[in-house]
Amino acid sequence: MSKAPPTGLILTGGGARAAYQVGVVAAIDQLRREHGAPAGNPFDVIAGTSAGAIIAAALASHADQYSEGIDRLVQTWAHFSADQVYRADAFGVAQTGARWLSMFTLGWAIAKWRKARPKSLLDTSPLEDLLRRMIPLDRLPQLMADGHLKGLAVTASSYSSGDHVTFYQSDREIEPWTRSHRLAVRSTITVEHLLASAAIPFAFPSVRLPLEGQQEWFGDGSMRQSAPISPAVHMGAERILVVGAGRLMEPTERRTVSESYPSLAQIAGHAMSSIFLDALAVDVERLERINRTLGLLDEKALSKTHLRPIEVLVISPSQRLDDLASRHLMELPKPVRAMLRAVGVSGQGRDARGAAFASYLLFESAYTRELITLGQADVMARRDDVCRFFGWPVPSLDAPAPVTNRNNAPQP
Repeated sequence: MSKAPPTGLILTGGGARAAYQVGVVAAIDQLRREHGAPAGNPFDVIAGTSAGAIIAAALASHADQYSEGIDRLVQTWAHFSADQVYRADAFGVAQTGARWLSMFTLGWAIAKWRKARPKSLLDTSPLEDLLRRMIPLDRLPQLMADGHLKGLAVTASSYSSGDHVTFYQSDREIEPWTRSHRLAVRSTITVEHLLASAAIPFAFPSVRLPLEGQQEWFGDGSMRQSAPISPAVHMGAERILVVGAGRLMEPTERRTVSESYPSLAQIAGHAMSSIFLDALAVDVERLERINRTLGLLDEKALSKTHLRPIEVLVISPSQRLDDLASRHLMELPKPVRAMLRAVGVSGQGRDARGAAFASYLLFESAYTRELITLGQADVMARRDDVCRFFGWPVPSLDAPAPVTNRNNAPQP
């Protein structure tokens, strides 16, 4: 049997929407076990951005116990509550969100007291505690030395310099890559890197990280991310599974829209969609175009270019995650709902407004379980494509396998 080509996994951003990615990797692991494929981590390189960076780090740090690591992920995301990610109590929301919103009207007064200036809409200290408990990043060097993983990459965006930075940890020397306002830095990945990568603009506080001898403030890695697939390519992957968090596979029909003036939440949701979702589609199209061009070249011409064809499989939600979120807005804690109401998040279901913005903050189990289930179903709907990608036997059409619901897996 020929050796499988180096395989990469790309996990994109999207706050609570990243629960979809958990469902995807869980379903792929189910298919692996059904086909009797070798146990262990199937990805040589794992790269993530924003909430995808957190999932990537969780998978990487359990690369020697891959299925068990996925069960832990499912357990965590299927039983999420907002207060595990940010302060959702009345006092915590008042300290950050209420004060942040007051800046719009009382900025002249608040500016006189630097200590009173809020850093973000929400206080994510609970998320830091959760990550330190759940993701043993100190295991990475030994896992790489033992051959369970070749590299982990986490991307963040510097508010200080404007650069888009990929921090990577690998089992060997890799020449750092530099593009226009885009660079890579070899580094030991820490919880601070994950918090920086997942710092949703305005909503979560920025994080200070060392970069080339100085300290810079970093925020969500999805900002200014023009080439989300790039880290896996530079780290040696020859085939790449990309898991998105919206838009690429969503229904294309237009929805009934409101004629009223857009609220701040609607505008923010539109901006976040641009930040989190649009770059991936462009990068996939770019990669497919390069593959087609390389397919036209003969061996002599190919030998003169450093480019190589990259097999890509993209799995993205088949339903609009904004619509799913609109059914769960009332499950947010009351103080958070009150704060979001001030920026235009209201209603529920068909009457909801601002659901796109809220979907990034909806770390509540009813919503995250629905996304996990959708991720599992989308993989099973494309099981033939997944099997071909990994080189597993394509299942018979008359013997479809059921989806195993791991949402209620026992506590590991």
